[in-house]
Amino acid sequence: MTDAHLVLVSHDGEGHATGVVPADPDLAQLSVLDLAATRGDGVFETISVGAGHPQAFAAHLERFARSARMLDLPHPDEGVWGDAVHALAERLADHDEAWIKIVLARGVEGRSMPTGWGYGTVAPDYRRERTEGIEVVLLDRGLRSDVAATSPWLLAGAKTLSYAINRAALREAMRRGADDVVFVSSDGLLLEGPTSTLVIRRGTELVSPPAELGILPGTTQVDLFEAADEWGLTSAIEPLTPAGLASADAAWLVSSVRHAAPLRSVDGVARAVDGELSAAMNGFLRRRTH
Repeated sequence: MTDAHLVLVSHDGEGHATGVVPADPDLAQLSVLDLAATRGDGVFETISVGAGHPQAFAAHLERFARSARMLDLPHPDEGVWGDAVHALAERLADHDEAWIKIVLARGVEGRSMPTGWGYGTVAPDYRRERTEGIEVVLLDRGLRSDVAATSPWLLAGAKTLSYAINRAALREAMRRGADDVVFVSSDGLLLEGPTSTLVIRRGTELVSPPAELGILPGTTQVDLFEAADEWGLTSAIEPLTPAGLASADAAWLVSSVRHAAPLRSVDGVARAVDGELSAAMNGFLRRRTH
C-alpha cells in the first residue's frame, strides 16, 4: 500500500501502554474477536501532519484521553502514544499534507488487554472543497442539546469508533444531492458535522457552538479562533440556530484533515462563500508546525 504506515501500541495486562512496534499495513493485524471490530468499543483521533509535523498534537492527545475516560478505557500514556505519532509523522515527512489515526480499543472480548494502533497516510486533495465550498443539509440528530448532562451514557462528545450513524448521515446527504451534514438538536440548536465543527462569521466575529451541547470539542476550531485577530476578527462560543446560520455572512465546516470548507449552500439554498478568509484559514492551517 503506497505511502501507508502502521505501528502497533502494545499494552500489559493492566492496560498500560508499553511500547510501539512497526507493522505491515498490508497484513492482517486485528483479531476478529476484538471489540473494536465487533462493538465499535474504542476511541480514536485523526491528526493532520504538515511536512512531518503533527498539528494540534497536544490538543488531540488531550481529547484522546478525554474520550478514553468517557468509555472507562485505560488512560493513554502520552509518551508512548507520542512515540507512535512521531514515528509515523517522520515517515510522512516528504508530503505537504498527510494524516495519522490513533486508535485505543477495549481489546479481545473477555480479556483485559486493550488494543492500540496508529495508521498514517497521505491526505486527499481537498483544494476544491476549500475553495469552491461544499453543499450541506441540516439533519435532526434526534437528541436534545442537554443530552451530555442528562444522559452521559450516550457518550455525546466522545470520539468513538461507533461511526455508523455518522456514515449513515453522510449517505443521506448524498441522497439529497449534498456533500455533508450539519446536525441539529431536537430542540432546535445547531451542533456539528459528522466529522467536523461548525464555524460561522457574523460581521467581524467568528462563532461556534459550545461543546456542552454534546458535541466534540474541535481542535481545528480552537486553532482558528486563536488566530482570529490576525484577520481582524474576534471569536465567541455560543449556541446557534438554523436561522442564525441562514443570516450569517459566511460559514465553514472545519476539521483536522479537510481543514476549512466553506458552505456554499444549506438545504439547497445558495449562500456566499468568503473566499479570501477561507484562503487565509487554510493557509494558516497548512502552515502549523505545533
